[in-house]
Amino acid sequence: MAIVKYYGTGKRKSSTARVHLLPGAGQVTVNKHDLSEYFKSETQRTVIRYPLAVTDNLGKFDIRAIVSGGGTSGQAGAIRLGIANALLQFNAELRPRLKRAGLLSRDSRIKERKKYGQKGARKRFQFSKR
Repeated sequence: MAIVKYYGTGKRKSSTARVHLLPGAGQVTVNKHDLSEYFKSETQRTVIRYPLAVTDNLGKFDIRAIVSGGGTSGQAGAIRLGIANALLQFNAELRPRLKRAGLLSRDSRIKERKKYGQKGARKRFQFSKR
């Protein structure tokens, strides 16, 4: 018999996460590492588990995430969005709860590009009149 698997994608800053939800005991694996091994900060681990806590599904799913790009904060946000999208695939009636918690909208803030003739995106070289 085929294994029931729910899939969701998430993006944040320059990070991309592919998340698979499988019925299980609540084990979270990120890039073939345990969650506490991959994310040292408790805050980031809480961010990842938040969609499950909002929908009362904590401990009901095993999560396998493959994440690339960016730093740890962006990766945690990408996984969170991926989990929320996968939960929608599992049960569409969870949409109002996830929407109210703000978990279905992608945070589109990314680093602004450097402009030519300037030191950075906004910072300019020092102006000298003479």
